[in-house]
Amino acid sequence: MEFIKIYDNGLKLVIKQMDGLLSVASGIFVKVGSRNESKEENGISHFIEHNMFKGTKTRNAFQISDDIDSIGSSINAFTSKECTCYYTLSTFEHQKRTLEILADIFLNSTYPEDEVEKERGVVIEEINMTEDTPDEVCFDLLATAFHGENGLGQTILGPIENIKKFTREDIIKFKNKFYTPENITISIAGAVNIDDTVQLVNELFKDLISANRGKAVENKPQETCTKNLFKKKDIEQAHIAFSLPCYALKDKRMDALKIANIVYGGGMSSRLFQQVREKMGLCYTVYAYASQYENAGKLEVYAGVNPDKRDEAVSAIKAVTEEFAKNGITEQEFTRGREQLKSAFILSQESTSSQMKIYGKECMYFDRVFNFEQKIADINAVTLEEVNSVIKEIYDFSKVATATVGRAETPIK
Repeated sequence: MEFIKIYDNGLKLVIKQMDGLLSVASGIFVKVGSRNESKEENGISHFIEHNMFKGTKTRNAFQISDDIDSIGSSINAFTSKECTCYYTLSTFEHQKRTLEILADIFLNSTYPEDEVEKERGVVIEEINMTEDTPDEVCFDLLATAFHGENGLGQTILGPIENIKKFTREDIIKFKNKFYTPENITISIAGAVNIDDTVQLVNELFKDLISANRGKAVENKPQETCTKNLFKKKDIEQAHIAFSLPCYALKDKRMDALKIANIVYGGGMSSRLFQQVREKMGLCYTVYAYASQYENAGKLEVYAGVNPDKRDEAVSAIKAVTEEFAKNGITEQEFTRGREQLKSAFILSQESTSSQMKIYGKECMYFDRVFNFEQKIADINAVTLEEVNSVIKEIYDFSKVATATVGRAETPIK
């Protein structure tokens, strides 16, 4: 059973009642991320996410953690290119208490200056940790190579020089601009009673429900690039990645593309894995996946290889891609890919956290309830001809952007 409500000021609430389970996942999605930041603001969405847990009007940072731990619940958050999400997981018996804590940090955080200063150091160390993770560096570089230096091309964490200068006033100013009802979606999934949960939300979020509408986030399309970027690091492997333009989140051809990509680079039986790793022994890791945004999309390919084999690996990946685009996939590959895609959605039905995120994003982007039966029907309706048509359109190496991280002195040719 599902429920959706869009309040007069644009705030959205979606609930998925999952009978037979014993847990509840609750999330608050804010439609703002790194793509909505100026260069000077880059990293502030993520910085705010960290500081939301550092004290409210009635709890200090320790009390937030202690209150959650004392009832066996968990609380966390993440920032992406287009949204920030604060979420909890609890047993059904502690739903009310857990949601109250989540509402408290979201509505009543005070951002004590001493805590902001300490969290500045934490975030800087997170950036340093990412710099020591070369595949993450490679993907960040690839985003810039494909999207440019603004919007979707910016990193989520932001540069250290920005983190060093963010103040409590910057946090409040950014929040006042973007954390408005029309940009907020509350998503709850699991062992809940819908009527009781709606009443609970109305009580805990009454100030948000009665707040002024605010200005909705508008994500403007970005032109894509075909840059070849590299970053020199004294590490053992060469990390290589490629981006190709693909469909945006709302494009109905995404199911066909996802089926295609399962065959191309989605698992151990995929074309990339079998050719580049199994037959040629050029890498340990190679895969491809699609990233979709509100009005943009990209297909990304990644491999970690021996530096001496970098160019050979690039040629192998290009050859697999060109053959894939030319000849498409077989009926057997199509059936296998479609079943894998369906299985992913079916298995997600058994996770309250997965459902909370699926329903939350569907409501945030489309103002509707996620329809599982319709999704399976849509996947079943995809044809081999549609998949092969998508393959010819998308897997075009002449549109590629590249990124390399390693000891090489030059980018990929």
